[in-house]
Amino acid sequence: MDRRVVITGIGGLCGLGTDVASIWTGMREGLSAIGPIVNADLHELKGMIGAEIKALPEHDLDRRQLVSMARFSLLSVLAAHEAMREAGLSCDEGNAHRFGATVGVGFGGWDAAEKAYRALLLGGATRIDLMTGVKAMPSAAACHVSMSLGLRGPVFGATSACASANHAIASAVDQIRYGRADVMLAGGSDAPFVFIVMKSWEAMRVLAPDTCRPFSADRRGLVLGEGAGMAVLESYEHAKARGATILAEIAGIGLSADAFHIAAPTVEGPEAAMRACLADAGLNAEDVQYLNAHGTGTKANDEIETAAIRRVFGNHANSMSVSSTKSTHGHCLGAASALEMIACVMAIKDGVVPPTANYRQPDPNCDLDVTPNVARERKVRVAMSNAFAMGGLNAVLAFKQV
Repeated sequence: MDRRVVITGIGGLCGLGTDVASIWTGMREGLSAIGPIVNADLHELKGMIGAEIKALPEHDLDRRQLVSMARFSLLSVLAAHEAMREAGLSCDEGNAHRFGATVGVGFGGWDAAEKAYRALLLGGATRIDLMTGVKAMPSAAACHVSMSLGLRGPVFGATSACASANHAIASAVDQIRYGRADVMLAGGSDAPFVFIVMKSWEAMRVLAPDTCRPFSADRRGLVLGEGAGMAVLESYEHAKARGATILAEIAGIGLSADAFHIAAPTVEGPEAAMRACLADAGLNAEDVQYLNAHGTGTKANDEIETAAIRRVFGNHANSMSVSSTKSTHGHCLGAASALEMIACVMAIKDGVVPPTANYRQPDPNCDLDVTPNVARERKVRVAMSNAFAMGGLNAVLAFKQV
């Protein structure tokens, strides 16, 4: 149970770019990937904005596997391959049973499901693609990462809406801590630019019509994005034995539930998760230099998260850097905290806090140092990442320099 878990490779793609280097450049420079959705077929739903991946990177994935993938699975596999390349790892018959994967997903393959429904209900079809069910299932992303990389250890999906990736990473850490695996691929993926998914978010009246402005007094809601982020997690001993470059250590995990409402948040749940994370990491509040906020850009989240942060960090909240990178890559649901993991790891690596983009007006109810619009050079030894999901499911991770 006391095995240390470190990150040796990261991979990702989102509206900012299709590899970690371009994603981090976009985050650091406060670039916004939010704009009109032009590639996804949203049918009669017009004028929607989001953080869309305009073109996928070139790849050599098996064409026979590709035909059984929905978009969210493809994104997770591409991110996993990049993470494994950076880690300098591969598995073979001798070690495959010690390599696993957990992938967090909010919605999953609704593109496949909607295509089938439209064919049957609108097109008069009597048959649908025989792969529809397996494309749509939320665990498909983990399955495809396993198959594409030959991983035969613990492999499963995690689904807790917007906290899915942090829950997946936390579960992967447990597999290594318990000795069930030496290496885990962990992260999240989602591809929500599907008519019925967009319509459901529109119905909740939380979508911004212009852009995402977390913590800004004139914020008007969240903006959805698509993407995936994956990390290679290893036991410290395994990484050191092979001479791997360690990017960061996962120092602590804090999990909680509000047990309150399916759509409305509380202060107490996020507060409990952050406190649990610090305790698990053996850290004091003053040890944290950077907090990547959940920061959706909705009035309820931003005010409640600010209040929870102040409860946990006290006076240190005034000197700690906070930002929401959702202002650049949108809210990528199951992939959100995976992309924010990349922000935390790179902040530690480069000594740069990425900004909250699009910020215009201070809000007295969101009075943290939210790093408005311009990145800040700062030595980051410890970074925390908040993920607070619908239904009050909270997952917080702490990363530290090794």
